[in-house]
Amino acid sequence: MRIVVCRLDEFPPGSRRIVQAGRRSIGVFRVGDRFYAINNYCPHMGGPLCLGRTKPWVSSSGPGEFVLDEEEALLACPWHGWEYDLATGQSFLGPGEPPVRTYEVSVESEAPAAEARAGRMPGPYVADTYPVHVEDACVVVETTPRPATQAPGVRAAGGAQ
Repeated sequence: MRIVVCRLDEFPPGSRRIVQAGRRSIGVFRVGDRFYAINNYCPHMGGPLCLGRTKPWVSSSGPGEFVLDEEEALLACPWHGWEYDLATGQSFLGPGEPPVRTYEVSVESEAPAAEARAGRMPGPYVADTYPVHVEDACVVVETTPRPATQAPGVRAAGGAQ
């Protein structure tokens, strides 16, 4: 399923949108020029994850030194503060906890989205056409399941490592 969130010019850096797709609630975040989409359900206790604070990654090369990476972000659940990587959904509390589901996000022009909605087969007739210039873009979330990834060193059932 494809969900058109909003026009790109209506989604400034540092903002978020929570969209509904049937029973599914998805938070879409813009961190700088990157977009992330994550399920709005905290696996820890079921809190509204996407209402939590986002913060940059912090790394350190030694005592008293740290660097903030503004392009990468963590999301903290507002109920208990459990942190998740916006890009992968990985939890940083509770070893072995399942990650939050994340989704692909793309920025697309409006014209291909309209063609995809039509879903029609080309006929035998051709009409005169005129060039069209698309200047606006929309933010789109793709909810099609991604192929499962496997952690290094984990054997697939019945397969060799």
